[in-house]
Amino acid sequence: MKDNGLVPIVEPQTLLDGDHRIDRTFEVAHKVWAVLFLYLAENNVVFEGILLKPSIVNPGAESKGKATPEEVADYTLKLLKRRIPPAVPGIMWASKVEATLNLNAMNQGPNLWHVCLSYTRALQNTCLKTWAGSLLIRAKVNSLAQLGKYS
Repeated sequence: MKDNGLVPIVEPQTLLDGDHRIDRTFEVAHKVWAVLFLYLAENNVVFEGILLKPSIVNPGAESKGKATPEEVADYTLKLLKRRIPPAVPGIMWASKVEATLNLNAMNQGPNLWHVCLSYTRALQNTCLKTWAGSLLIRAKVNSLAQLGKYS
């Protein structure tokens, strides 16, 4: 695929439906990612040739205990360090305001991977809803978050 200019994006989504706490999301994602990378290895996927687009570790959507960006970053980075091979060159998440805050928190220190936001949803949703320059603002704050400098 890489010879044709294509890079596979591996997207292990864990649904955040429910009222569970962030540690439950971590536990489930920990198992899912272990199986995912086992199957990728068994199928001779070259980790250096993929991009990973997982779910950020958050509490359930109906959870009463909301997590701070720092807590989300801590859980997400802990999961990445335990389950993602360092050979994977990049990890990205969907771009939303909360994701920007979480990304900024993740980039306060060094990472083994390039972690950033994917603009697929942002390009589709933002352009359809508000074509009046908000995409440029979102791109700028996401750029700052990628450097760990968003406030």
